[in-house]
Amino acid sequence: MKMKSKRNFKLKDPENISFTGSQFLKEANLQIIEYSDNFHNELKNLKYKDLFDLQKSDRVYWVNLHGIHDIELVKSVCKKYGVHDLVVEDILDVTQRPKIQEFKDQLFFTVKSILPTEGSELEIEHISFILGKNFVLSFQEKIGDHFEHIRHRLRESKGVVREKGADYLLYLLLEAILDNYQITTEKIDEKVNVILKSLNNSEQKQSTIISIEDIKDDLRVMKKSMSPIKEALISIDKGTYVLIDKDELKYYYNIKDECMMTLDDMEENIQKLDSGINLFFSLQTHKANQIMMTLTIVATIFIPLTFIVGVYGMNFDYMPELKWQWGYFGVWAVMLTIIGIMLYKFKKNKWF
Repeated sequence: MKMKSKRNFKLKDPENISFTGSQFLKEANLQIIEYSDNFHNELKNLKYKDLFDLQKSDRVYWVNLHGIHDIELVKSVCKKYGVHDLVVEDILDVTQRPKIQEFKDQLFFTVKSILPTEGSELEIEHISFILGKNFVLSFQEKIGDHFEHIRHRLRESKGVVREKGADYLLYLLLEAILDNYQITTEKIDEKVNVILKSLNNSEQKQSTIISIEDIKDDLRVMKKSMSPIKEALISIDKGTYVLIDKDELKYYYNIKDECMMTLDDMEENIQKLDSGINLFFSLQTHKANQIMMTLTIVATIFIPLTFIVGVYGMNFDYMPELKWQWGYFGVWAVMLTIIGIMLYKFKKNKWF
């Protein structure tokens, strides 16, 4: 999926919100994971009528919806748990810029998950999170394995996740998204190294420049998607949001650092590619100069030879050298001597 470059900023009727992406699933899939330190329950393939109030304060709830193309289901789930209409619009708008927004008793976070594909394009997914006092709502375009390791940790009670609150669960979800960026950056880094090595070959192809520009476009998209996440994590790190406990800020600080390092890696790759383009054109210019120098040397050698044969090609009756017995061989000797002297001079001046 490609990100759209333009958005429609007209105010929309909350009752007439549209989905701006593509449908990846035949039907939406709704699931709830309910857990505490000594309890775990996982409900799958739910319908809207199966949803229940998240009232038990000693438990954490993770409500996940795959398939945000189902507008009515998204709106119903959001209405059930008191999500603002503006948030619903942002959930359904896949062109939405990643951002964080705080409401009275909820924190809204929308991001782009980016992964490499078998081809040259990036796989981009619009994912939204809503953090409540004891729950996290997540909305995805399609079913993927971004968070499967988190579900496994919840089932098997691995680590401290079942001892923590909903803010720690949000941290794990965001960490998984940033891991995708890191994986994609590493893949791109491998491509960059291969391309830069190819520039050292004797033959540089025009397709190399096209490949470099394609990779730079991917990196620009990633930076555009990741920079707002960094800004949001910085604001979290400052302790701005009451729904994130101060004891959990160290985890968000950790992924903020990971985010900044990944952005640095992206910028470094962009600079490498810019240097690669400069090297490519420098090599092309050098090659053209070498060709021009060769042609100039050949032309320079033949200029005096052309003059000599031009002189002796004139049809005058009284040319003194025309009657010489060894005139032909003499002219050849003069021309070869001139060629030798010129080649010596060119070699001495390191023209070739």
